[in-house]
Amino acid sequence: MNRTDRLLAIVLTLQGRGRARAEDLARSLDVSKRTIYRDVLALNEAGVPIVSAPGQGYTLMDGYFLPPLRFSVNEAIMLMLGSDVVTASFDAELASAAQQAARKISAVLSEEVRGDVAFLRDNLRLVQRDPNGEDTQRKLLVLREAIVRRQGVRFQYHKRHARPEERRADPHALFRLNTAWMLSAFDHARGALRTFRLEHLDDLTLTGQHFERQPGFQLRRDEAREARDTVVRVLFAAEVARWVRQTPSYFVTELQDTPGGLLVTLRVRNVEDVLAWLLSWGGAARVLEPAALQTRLRQEAGRILDHYR
Repeated sequence: MNRTDRLLAIVLTLQGRGRARAEDLARSLDVSKRTIYRDVLALNEAGVPIVSAPGQGYTLMDGYFLPPLRFSVNEAIMLMLGSDVVTASFDAELASAAQQAARKISAVLSEEVRGDVAFLRDNLRLVQRDPNGEDTQRKLLVLREAIVRRQGVRFQYHKRHARPEERRADPHALFRLNTAWMLSAFDHARGALRTFRLEHLDDLTLTGQHFERQPGFQLRRDEAREARDTVVRVLFAAEVARWVRQTPSYFVTELQDTPGGLLVTLRVRNVEDVLAWLLSWGGAARVLEPAALQTRLRQEAGRILDHYR
């Protein structure tokens, strides 16, 4: 990173965080604290009002903002494509905000860059199809409000081979996994964080009850808190290995090429988590363990065979 980029990064960091210590800036920018001291002095001399508080770090004087930024073609197309993804994936309120942001970005681009961006935007598409589009958007709107306001929700939860259950949960995060939206929430019935697929939720409503987020919650780390104690090992025929890699199960933890085919390791809560996925591969998948999953596959295969006797 050259010095100009580093100076800009310091200002953007202070604008975003509000306060940062010299050692934190040095670590994030991979330079020495002495370099940060020199950079801050240079910014002050250039008119950027950075205030230093002993033991607390640097802050920008209230009311200071950077002048409008100039975007390169790549930067602008990244922002525009991002707005397109939000428009296609989220509820109407966020979609409208994304479209408005795209218009503002376009307005500050030079005529040349605007033309290049428009061409690339028309010819670089992220196509996402959701057969439950309106229902998904409604759920996203409810859950986004629940997460922001820290309000609990109530819903009917559907699982394969089981009756729907009414659940109460405290939504913490939403994330998209391949083509499916997932909810990370504290499940009152289980007394722990759980992940729910939005397609499996019906009659989703706010309860109006406020909740406190789980201490130290972070989405990436807390996904792993779910008890996935069952290890599944499956050997896939070599001719389908490419396709297995392209459409892996959510529960896959390891893919290993072997002389006999692609060995896939998964960690699941119970064997039902991967039953449908494995059945979709037919005879190209051979479960090595656990025995309980082998039994379930035999049962389902028998039921399928009964349809054609």
